[in-house]
Amino acid sequence: MTDDDGNGGRGGGPVVHGFPHLETVRSAITSLYRRLSCDGVRAYATSLVPADAAFDDRDDLHLGAQRVARAVVRHLRLPDARMIVAFRTMEHAAAVELTAGPEYFVELNDRFRTHRRDIGAALAHEATHVLLHRLGLEFPGTRDNEILTDTVTTYLGAGWLLLDAFREDGVSSQKLGYLTPEEFGYVLAKRALALDEDPSPWFTSPQAYTAYGKGYARALRDLRQPPLAAAGWAARRRYAKDRRHARGHPGTAPSPDVPYAFDSGPQGLRVSFGCPVCHQRIRVPVRGRVRVRCGLCHTVLDCDT
Repeated sequence: MTDDDGNGGRGGGPVVHGFPHLETVRSAITSLYRRLSCDGVRAYATSLVPADAAFDDRDDLHLGAQRVARAVVRHLRLPDARMIVAFRTMEHAAAVELTAGPEYFVELNDRFRTHRRDIGAALAHEATHVLLHRLGLEFPGTRDNEILTDTVTTYLGAGWLLLDAFREDGVSSQKLGYLTPEEFGYVLAKRALALDEDPSPWFTSPQAYTAYGKGYARALRDLRQPPLAAAGWAARRRYAKDRRHARGHPGTAPSPDVPYAFDSGPQGLRVSFGCPVCHQRIRVPVRGRVRVRCGLCHTVLDCDT
């Protein structure tokens, strides 16, 4: 895990904002549902509670770190994984040695000796590396694999700690992980909308509230894209225009700036689009108002095709 990877952090320059990794994040959510199944994801419906990650200067450093590590391991359902935590001078925020287990050695940057409130965030990310290793789930390349780890940590209920570790003022900034603050907010919002849990009361960082709000707004846009019936008037008008063009020009390549694509076949015109919950592609006939059930996350969607 890094806190200075081009997104900013302690000594890393200004923090990058916005949604530059959105497609990789969505792919990570889809991959998580495919690997765990809908029921498997819903087993994580309750987040890691703040009390389990609480750590202050009155706690013994090593005993406290081990206590938080055990709580994270329990939350991620790694019952036979024991994490041994050590501190040393290092470039990145933390690292974990991925072996066959059952013991995993986690090293935290020495600065966490005096920034204990963020130890839970670092341990959550490293424990998720262990979970993904055991699940055999990974993306090619360090960058995309770290985005996968941040996304899974957050979607499974421990990553609100990573967003809460984001702090920024006029002279300094701190951010853990590869996702931007708004992308952490987006994944938290996707989780909140899917599992009916609001993480915002747990934030201690004012900047976390702001980033979560922006991520939530972006997640709501996913629920208002054609052919979903909740799409706005302008988007519906564009969709109708694209549908007419697809009927008159079969085989035309889909436009890259819209979230849907049309194709023609023996059964007539069909439209494909990403599920707004898990982003699995759904393909249905164009025949007006219809209810569609996503085969991956089981969400029932009202559509106007």
